Amino acid sequence: MDQLIDVHTHYVPRGWPDLTAQAGPEAPWLRIESESDAMIMMGSKEFRRIRADCWDAQVRLRDMDADGVQTQVVSPTPAFFTYGRSGAQAAKVARIFNDLALEITEPAADRLLPFCQVPLQDPDAACRELERSIANGHRGVEIGNHVGDLDLDSAGVVTFLQHCAALDVPVFVHPWDMASSPRLDRWMAQWLTAMPAETHLSILALILGGVFDRVDDSLKICFAHGGGSFAFWLGRMENAWHGRNDIIGTSEHPPSHYLGRFYVDSVVFDDRALRLLVDTVGADRVMVGSDYPYPLGERPVGEVVRKSPFLDDDVRHRITRGNAERYLGL
Repeated sequence: MDQLIDVHTHYVPRGWPDLTAQAGPEAPWLRIESESDAMIMMGSKEFRRIRADCWDAQVRLRDMDADGVQTQVVSPTPAFFTYGRSGAQAAKVARIFNDLALEITEPAADRLLPFCQVPLQDPDAACRELERSIANGHRGVEIGNHVGDLDLDSAGVVTFLQHCAALDVPVFVHPWDMASSPRLDRWMAQWLTAMPAETHLSILALILGGVFDRVDDSLKICFAHGGGSFAFWLGRMENAWHGRNDIIGTSEHPPSHYLGRFYVDSVVFDDRALRLLVDTVGADRVMVGSDYPYPLGERPVGEVVRKSPFLDDDVRHRITRGNAERYLGL
């Protein structure tokens, strides 16, 4: 069985400088509770309990070995993006976390591949931080799926994606900053319904926003969580593009034409969902992702892919590592 490449994991440093000047009174900080436990705080509010697997390379490597994972892409935790502040403030935060990410991955640089974050609200600053980070050893970039009310088809984000394509830097899109309401605040509904919807909307923005028509097809872009609900609703998008072309016909081609322009990860937890995903986006566009080390992730990593009876050995190899080797330029 192939050793896996996991394209979707996150890190959190074991502390960082005071970010109040950059992120305001709700700035994130880490409340250390023991050698292996901590709480991410947003100002005075508890955000998420984490453990040493977020920052300790040796813990990560033990878990990787247990799950048969050769390589992890290690991306920021989206809560630290700071898109709501000025570009200059977000650039300072990005620089701090990007440098700390290199310290976390350095003990196993051949197995832990860091992806940087950028101040996406300021395209020029985002391009500068991308170039600095890649020069320092980052292997790609993680971005949020929107900046305030601007989706991925906004002019500034398109400029950034064009720069990523020109530099051959892989992009990983992760949902973040989901809408909140009393209806979404129960049962982790933001994570169970809003996250898939946000990711679907991101792909929709790249298609109907004409981004794939304007950005070179060398762009390597991957969407988290199996692309959200996109695979299930592609037929609805296609029908709308033809049936209401007066409104939906904002791309040069119907939505299905753009299959093959993006990757998705495999973290859908169910063999039936994985089959639909592979059938829809293609066996060359699905890569193992786990969302490690967070509790809504998949452990053992890649379990659904490894056990799915409908995958033959060739397709299983492509999903477990072949597609990721191409995406990452390995």
